[in-house]
Amino acid sequence: MYSPRIFRSVSLLAAFLIMTGSLSLLTGCRGEISHQPPLWIKHGMEFQAKYKAFEENHYFADGRNMRTPPAGTVARGLLKDDDAYWRGGDSAHPVAVSPVPVTAGLLDRGQERFDIYCSPCHGITGAGNGTVSQHGFVPPAPNLCQDRIVKMPDGQIFRTISYGVRSMPSYGKQIPEADRWAIVAYLRALQLSQNAPMSAIPDSMKANLR
Repeated sequence: MYSPRIFRSVSLLAAFLIMTGSLSLLTGCRGEISHQPPLWIKHGMEFQAKYKAFEENHYFADGRNMRTPPAGTVARGLLKDDDAYWRGGDSAHPVAVSPVPVTAGLLDRGQERFDIYCSPCHGITGAGNGTVSQHGFVPPAPNLCQDRIVKMPDGQIFRTISYGVRSMPSYGKQIPEADRWAIVAYLRALQLSQNAPMSAIPDSMKANLR
């Protein structure tokens, strides 16, 4: 025998299905093949009144649905008005120091991006002996730890990544600005690791040097 509690629960469920019109749907699901079109529960979401990107639009004189932004306008959130951050200064006056605070997370990101984009030519250590340079790239990529590049302003390195120089192509389209500054930060750490004076090494670690 069914307990009163179970009977009451089944009765409430049946009442709910009847009120919502779902009972007929459940009783109609008997595994039969239907040749009728499917029932669209949310018809308006499937067939919305809208224009697609390349459709014709007679509202405009030229008939194009895709519109060119008005001259002088900038998309919300994309106003790149900080030259120091977005462009590293200008070619004549690159910023001396990165405007991005150096953190462990920034260095980790910079190492990851450096290994992907820079190491094929410059090598993992930045010595200029990457795979591309080893297989006949002319001229070979420079050693990023040499004194000339160590003394470069951070903004100049950022702009080199952004716009390229000589045989190095521009990576402005591939690498976002935030990642370019991360690469600059990691390169500075890499340069320091390759050129660190003995005085910069803690006494507790000097015994482990060979």
